[in-house]
Amino acid sequence: MNLDTNPLLTQAPAVLNLGIDGFNDSISAHGGHVETLPWRPPGNADAKLAWNLARLMGDERIAAANEEATQRIIKSRPMWEDIALRADGVWPEMKGTRLLLHAGAPVAWGDMCGPMHGAMIGAVLYEGWASTPEQAQQMLERGEIDFAQCHDFKAVGPMTGIISASMPLIQVRDATHGNVAYTNINEGIGRCLRFGANDPDVIKRLKWFETVLAPVLKAAVRHDFDKTGGIDLKAIQSQALLMGDEVHSRNAASTSLFFMTLAVPLAAVQNGANAIPQDHVFQTLDFVAKTSQFFLNYSMVSCKAIMDAAHGVPFSSVVTATARNGTTTALRVSGLGQRWFTAKSELPVGLFFPGFKQEDACPDIGDSAITETAGFGGCSFAASPALTLLAGGTVGDAVRYSREMYEITVTKNPALSLPALDFAGAPCGIDVRKVVDSGMRPVVTTGIAHKQAGVGQIGAGIVRVPMPCYVAAFEGMAEQFLQD
Repeated sequence: MNLDTNPLLTQAPAVLNLGIDGFNDSISAHGGHVETLPWRPPGNADAKLAWNLARLMGDERIAAANEEATQRIIKSRPMWEDIALRADGVWPEMKGTRLLLHAGAPVAWGDMCGPMHGAMIGAVLYEGWASTPEQAQQMLERGEIDFAQCHDFKAVGPMTGIISASMPLIQVRDATHGNVAYTNINEGIGRCLRFGANDPDVIKRLKWFETVLAPVLKAAVRHDFDKTGGIDLKAIQSQALLMGDEVHSRNAASTSLFFMTLAVPLAAVQNGANAIPQDHVFQTLDFVAKTSQFFLNYSMVSCKAIMDAAHGVPFSSVVTATARNGTTTALRVSGLGQRWFTAKSELPVGLFFPGFKQEDACPDIGDSAITETAGFGGCSFAASPALTLLAGGTVGDAVRYSREMYEITVTKNPALSLPALDFAGAPCGIDVRKVVDSGMRPVVTTGIAHKQAGVGQIGAGIVRVPMPCYVAAFEGMAEQFLQD
């Protein structure tokens, strides 16, 4: 054999690397081409975990339960049916008490991140429980304010997710299954309570929500309600996927569709006995038109209604909530009741606005990852190539993220079409078993908040849900589902 003509010796190698990517640099440095297959040993090489995976991956009880859970997701029909003008009118627990709801799993005051501290102080000022930020902070430090999680009240909130007694709520009902979900109203851009800002302008905007915005929104959705049954949010979300949104970090199309849906009934409610002042209608439409992320809260509460309908299916391994509080990230699983499975939140990675850098970022925060559990956001990243301009990466990366999610989900949702994937249905039903077995963590598209209260959004990008959340959830499944 002539070694001088042997292509293995005379040409740069083309290598398929399995697992550890530390081998790649030396190959690339010598002109070689390398593709890495992100393989990991089952159960992350934990023998007990791998054995339980082998026992549960083919479990017919789980397969049947996951089929039921995902069918509930696919068949859901979240309808915006009302605006509750005060949260304490919905939740009696808030009447006569000092209770604040927040995003994510339980977290004590001393463990909260900067934006959560700032938002809690702002909510105390908004409710009039204190007259200065210093007084509000002292009350919070002394334990005079009670905390609870939005999810435990059938609600979700973006970023810090703070909801207090006087705040108006968006009310959504799944017309198929009958369950109801709630959220607050999007504050727009700039300094906002959800990022921890609590100055007088922030409080003034929230009071304007009470007196102007919420009553106008209520009039719009209740107009001719007996005939319409409300506004179909899933229809807006699915249409927005065809128009360049993934309906989590990008909501330009969905907000535009929402604006059109809102404008028609508002044109009718300016006359008659229950007329809304024309100036209030103008202010509302002007605010929505200038707030490209206005639909985010509607998308979140729509997904909350969808996923609550899928929760509580015995033996199901489908994730029904992913929530972050700036300290921990937590999961709930359909067949495991109300337990949270938590891990330390990671830092989102992406592009930063001028003047900011990775070191300024707050760990992952907010209930908005409920959109990923319902098939939007990272699951549908392929639908939103424009988002890569804000979050970093390439259009190819966006497509790859969606393809990855097929590997760890139960099925595809035919109601949510992704044009870049030949109009395939979006990934549906994140399966705890598949995440742990493959080592592939779900992708979440997200805004990046500054770690200090009140600075606001400083960038956008992606974050992976921490693997220990899924390992803990799987161990909970093994404990509950397996009889040794």
